[in-house]
Amino acid sequence: MIIPWQQINPETLQSLLESFVLREGTDYGDVELTLEEKVANLKTLVENGEAVIVYSELHESVDIKLRRDLRTTSFT
Repeated sequence: MIIPWQQINPETLQSLLESFVLREGTDYGDVELTLEEKVANLKTLVENGEAVIVYSELHESVDIKLRRDLRTTSFT
């Protein structure tokens, strides 16, 4: 189930974004970004609709997925 980001308390949304970024591990790109930069980039993706917040009733968990990756799953 996709949860609209606008319906999430801003503090909760910030925590979700930070948690997601932290569990994604190290970014081995050319330029290392700070946690704040990674969270800001992810927030932009969510606000633009390129990434969505997904709740799994089966696993009772929340995740963030790129919308283009959901086309092959049952979340759309």
